[in-house]
Amino acid sequence: MLEDRATAVSSPTQWPAAYPKGYAVVDVETTGLARDDRIISAAVYRLDAHGEVEDHWYTLVNPERDPGPVWIHGLTSEVLDGAPLFGDIAEEFAARLDGRVLVAHNAVFDWQMIAREYARARSEAPVRQRLCTIALSKELGLPLPNFKLESLAAHFGVVQQRAHHALDDARVLAEAFRPSLRAAAEGGVRLPLLECRPLTEWSDRPVPRQSTGGYGGYRGGGWRPSRKRPVCPYPNPGRYEDGKRLKQGMRVAFSGDTSTERELLEDRAVEAGLHVATSISRLTSLLVTNDPDSGTSKTVKARQFGTPVMDEAAFGQLLRDVEPADE
Repeated sequence: MLEDRATAVSSPTQWPAAYPKGYAVVDVETTGLARDDRIISAAVYRLDAHGEVEDHWYTLVNPERDPGPVWIHGLTSEVLDGAPLFGDIAEEFAARLDGRVLVAHNAVFDWQMIAREYARARSEAPVRQRLCTIALSKELGLPLPNFKLESLAAHFGVVQQRAHHALDDARVLAEAFRPSLRAAAEGGVRLPLLECRPLTEWSDRPVPRQSTGGYGGYRGGGWRPSRKRPVCPYPNPGRYEDGKRLKQGMRVAFSGDTSTERELLEDRAVEAGLHVATSISRLTSLLVTNDPDSGTSKTVKARQFGTPVMDEAAFGQLLRDVEPADE
């Protein structure tokens, strides 16, 4: 068991003083991936500064809509009808997160879903930093065949019992995070912590997008201030080639409406090591758009420059396994 195995491992002699004092390992199951999708279950494992388990918590959530891909998460409308609304569990959820670093596998997704639910409830989640275990695995140079949770679990000998069940996914991640955290501490690795910015407004009603070039302002119903992204640390390896993997450092631009919130897609791309470009040039590796025949300036320039074009679904698949940059 997780708690039993934790006591068998001694702490490093020198634990980095700058490391966080506590973590909340989180997993949420949702009705889908779009900005108006909802959380249907959530689990939190609270860990201390060294990654040892303090307690865990799980709840179903009534999304007040269709549950989405039941064949994945197994939660039917009948199961969720009697579950509490998010507003009913928001305070308890917040207590589990308060003062801790949110840890998740592809953390930007879990954080954005949580932030949107709190915005709907006219509140904010008490989270200021997140840590993605995909990013940490890359920092540690773990020899994984890909960055799926099942691969990370297998690397550390963790047995997954119920994939896509929030409580079991959170348990598996907590059990894999502890040795990752220990390895980082022993190697003096700086943890890849990112800022969590809560939403300040929310409406599920469609809202006209302001002419901000796709950045900042209203964005399909959710609002967040625009922000400057960190410089991509990897060199541009050139254009994407059909049938191959994306590679860290590639310059990726987005155009048009997407089913997944634009900033979520951009954050996922950045965390995978890609360079998110705001315009198209001869150096652009790839344009992601669901409407390649549109007359937007980006699609027109992509045709002029011969820039490869890909839709959102295909891009999402490739994001799961991005090739590391050349050393």
